[in-house]
Amino acid sequence: MRLAELSERSGVSPATIKYYLRQGLLAPGVRVSATTAEYDESHLRRLRLIRALLQVGKLPVATARKVLGHVDDASLGRTIRMGAALWELPHGPDPDDDKDEATAAAKVEVDRLLEAVGWNTAREIGELSPVHRSLVVAVAALIRLGYRWDAELMAPYAELMHQAARRDLDFVETHPSEAEKVETAVAAAILFQPVLEALHRLAQEEESARRYGL
Repeated sequence: MRLAELSERSGVSPATIKYYLRQGLLAPGVRVSATTAEYDESHLRRLRLIRALLQVGKLPVATARKVLGHVDDASLGRTIRMGAALWELPHGPDPDDDKDEATAAAKVEVDRLLEAVGWNTAREIGELSPVHRSLVVAVAALIRLGYRWDAELMAPYAELMHQAARRDLDFVETHPSEAEKVETAVAAAILFQPVLEALHRLAQEEESARRYGL
């Protein structure tokens, strides 16, 4: 398809598509003349991902470029490829220094949790992962507030999240190519998170009404 058709099908203006091309977010089309290029379904799919990153995820262009660079790195295995792309997404702050008692306690409980649920890869990677560090920060904050937020309390939640992760990857595997699988995993991380959060809050509202009435 030509640029005009790509614009019409994607809902992205030609000027914006050209901007994405200049910024290295979108691969160039195949040149058919000095002034004309042709694009295919992969460009249409990539435009949808770019819009998810920039408009829904609110990522800066430079960060989106890094994410897409990992998505396109076919030299990596699928797990590393997806992980590298997802690590570039925004995460919470890093934990305080180990001298902070709540942070030290949180690290112990997170490690105990990962061991208890058998998440060996997450345990091995540990603090190299920004997601691991974000979990430590959240648990430390709960500990400071006086909540008993230990491995035993978190384990059932972890099991529920593992079920959600299985469904995520089942959906990812419905796509045929490696590039589509990785793109879908990244888009899901941005688009599914609000869905999960909203479902959790709705479930809390429903359970509260069932237990305590309106």
